[in-house]
Amino acid sequence: MRIIHTADWHIGRLFHGVNLLEDQQYVLENFIALIKESRPDVILISGDVYDRALPPGDAVRLFGEVLTRISRDSQVPVIIIAGNHDHPERLSYAQGILSQQQVYTVGALNDFFRPIIIEDSFGPVYFCPIPFAEPSFAREYCGEDNIRDQEGAMAALTKKITAAIPRGKRKIALAHAMVLGGEVSESERPLTVVGGAGAVSLDSFRDFDYVALGHLHRPQSMGQSSVRYAGSLLKYSFSEVNHKKSVTLLEIDGEGKMSHLEEMPLGCRREMHIIKGRLPDLLESTPAGVEREDYIKAILMDEGALLDPMGKLRVRYPNILELERPQFTAILEQGRPTVDHRKMTDGDLFFSFFEQVGGGTLSEEGKDRLNQVLDDYNRRERGL
Repeated sequence: MRIIHTADWHIGRLFHGVNLLEDQQYVLENFIALIKESRPDVILISGDVYDRALPPGDAVRLFGEVLTRISRDSQVPVIIIAGNHDHPERLSYAQGILSQQQVYTVGALNDFFRPIIIEDSFGPVYFCPIPFAEPSFAREYCGEDNIRDQEGAMAALTKKITAAIPRGKRKIALAHAMVLGGEVSESERPLTVVGGAGAVSLDSFRDFDYVALGHLHRPQSMGQSSVRYAGSLLKYSFSEVNHKKSVTLLEIDGEGKMSHLEEMPLGCRREMHIIKGRLPDLLESTPAGVEREDYIKAILMDEGALLDPMGKLRVRYPNILELERPQFTAILEQGRPTVDHRKMTDGDLFFSFFEQVGGGTLSEEGKDRLNQVLDDYNRRERGL
């Protein structure tokens, strides 16, 4: 069976105030072309279709057009799960009708939380779509009061969805999760709260022949090629400037073993670069490999004051989005803590604040209560 695995489209995303919809439309056109060329048996989209729970109308329209063209022109089954950015109920809209066209959307934990069976010449393959779900949702759905974190939620949900699958059959999971040891970037919204409660281990996936992961934006395999992040559709932060964005094309044989795995690049409308140097030099000549319309972060090495450097750079680089002056950054950061609070989760920020103000560590009971509060907050943020 030939499979295309992709994730983290984040349709409707804004990057430094710039709407990336045209960039996303460009790369999705290439995605449709790849489908026609590679002729997969199934397409897996592992969450974060949209960038927020209430996506703009243009984002919904683009996603609908892509699904329509895949279903109409290629007639390939598509399985989609909700990520932490998606509203599960909105993503699952009309799932009964869509499933008749072999477009399977699994957002909420409801009657559609079950394996989807697709057959090839060797027999059935059981696809197990496991949408992102806060621990409280998994606790209620599975009826297990001891679920307190994402690890417990994932273990319970994988157990539940595989319970009725005959032994020895091929099983493939779709999941949206932060797996321990994965390489993160700045554009992902952290799933962790106090004590790393949002991360899951590989143990939850040991019974699957392949695990199609979403959430981390760098394409990467987790210890073994059968547990893999496809990565995001585009670069969504300057920390990803060296990433090679792609979708994953793989094949499994009759025993569920992977016989082929390949990263398939889709290209992009505008590249992303970090350029470095003195202002006069960057104004005089464009660095090699940089196109005029690319997204740019400039690191200026000039000393002393500069008059409107961003405005001057924008004449040569109209899509410059960020400017950094290391000389002044170093001065501002003198005496500050070395921890980058921008990369800390809400829970860890509170934990650090409690230690500094209260002069002690948060008790286990306090951590549980904090996790519960943050869990409720995250549910409200997703419109649940």
